[in-house]
Amino acid sequence: MTDLIHLCKSQALKLAPFVNFVVLYFAFVRNPHGELWTTILKCAPIVSLMFFVVMKGFAFNKQYKYSQLILIGLIFSCGGDVLLNIDMFPHGMGSFAVAQIFYISAFGFKPLQWKLGIPFYVLWAITIGLVFKRLEGVLIVGLPIYGLLLLTMCYRSVARAVHYKTPIFILCGICSVLFVISDSLIAFDMFLLPVPNARLWIMITYYAAQFGIALSTTIDMSKKKPGKMSPMKKNGSARRRVK
Repeated sequence: MTDLIHLCKSQALKLAPFVNFVVLYFAFVRNPHGELWTTILKCAPIVSLMFFVVMKGFAFNKQYKYSQLILIGLIFSCGGDVLLNIDMFPHGMGSFAVAQIFYISAFGFKPLQWKLGIPFYVLWAITIGLVFKRLEGVLIVGLPIYGLLLLTMCYRSVARAVHYKTPIFILCGICSVLFVISDSLIAFDMFLLPVPNARLWIMITYYAAQFGIALSTTIDMSKKKPGKMSPMKKNGSARRRVK
């Protein structure tokens, strides 16, 4: 936890725009109806996270592949925000589906931890079962697919956190759960029961989720990657095998 606090302090200036834009959004946006200014304010925190991913250290090479994938995910998330704000729900969901694919690619499938994935897919099946009869048109196929991608993203993030147990991955895992909560609130509010103060809770959990995912790109700043042996340890192991 101390390391995580130190990390946030060291990146405070780069994260300040995100915090400021989140405050502005909640201060001024009440009932958005597709207006240009509400769309700009809604997207501004995600755009500021894109700048953070680049400004904290970024390059088009293998060392920063994780940052590259997260950045593309943020770009498609921003596109989804725009489309949802102008009442193009299926298209916005499609943009977010692409974002989830890039997040899944970033988190990877090693270690698999397949048993950990079972509760996530059970939750997916239950949720789709509850809302399926209320779906129409492209949502009949689109919503189950998006839900599957969303829960896979969360499963992979949590699996990584459970395996490595590093503060930044644990935070990312928690924030991926918040992403699921945010989108679940949307589904429940649209297809089942009205959720009190739905937009407020949806956006709080959404911004927190994207913050944690973006912050996890700071692992690219370290030459020593989780799960990989340092050169010194590798050489030591080699010498022991020779002996």
